Amino acid sequence: MNNDGPTLKKDINSDHRILKTDIKKEPNLHEDEIFFGCGCFWGAEKCFWKLPGVVTTSVGYAGGEKNNPTYYEVCSGLTGHSEVVRVVWDKNKIDISDLLKMFWECHNPTQKNRQGNDMGTQYRSAIYYKNENNKKIILDSKEHYQNELNKKNIGLIETEIKMINSYFYAEAYHQQYLASEGSRQYCSASPTKVNLGNFTGSNYKLKNYVWENFNWEVDKCVLRSDNKPIENNI
Repeated sequence: MNNDGPTLKKDINSDHRILKTDIKKEPNLHEDEIFFGCGCFWGAEKCFWKLPGVVTTSVGYAGGEKNNPTYYEVCSGLTGHSEVVRVVWDKNKIDISDLLKMFWECHNPTQKNRQGNDMGTQYRSAIYYKNENNKKIILDSKEHYQNELNKKNIGLIETEIKMINSYFYAEAYHQQYLASEGSRQYCSASPTKVNLGNFTGSNYKLKNYVWENFNWEVDKCVLRSDNKPIENNI
């Protein structure tokens, strides 16, 4: 296990295509980072870069054993890694509960080692964190979402939740893929259409109208919107 922090592949331009920030930026005192596995990381990354208060995003591999794996190695299922989105956020503008709301609602966490038509351990639902202080709210959000799913008889959450030390950036063409010229507008996410709602520790900062941009009743909703971040009007 590599404990030296994220590894940036040599062919990657560190400028975010949309946010114009450094995708390898380390959080400062009023920022934090987290890693979400929601199936294919192309569509998932767009979900998070659109949220107000998100400083930067990138896609990569985490949760496994092999150092600096390639996409094809991860797809083999032999590295143990999941496709994830790294999110760095400004804690003064957006709360971790907002990010958890997006995570639980943008995919189906009851599907094990798959998401929609994509199958394999690399597509598993996952939340990885580096800050131990985030563990409780993550688990509280899971418990609450499970209760909401139970009301709809949807099933048990399969999300892997654990602390990690290593994150490896995916290849350049994967970064902000849906915003790249000529990209294939593909997303396999299969949302449950169940809202997270308020839970123990939640402190939502985003306005309701922000969430109106994500209508999970519409198939592949995130692909139908533009790439611009949503403004959180006061």
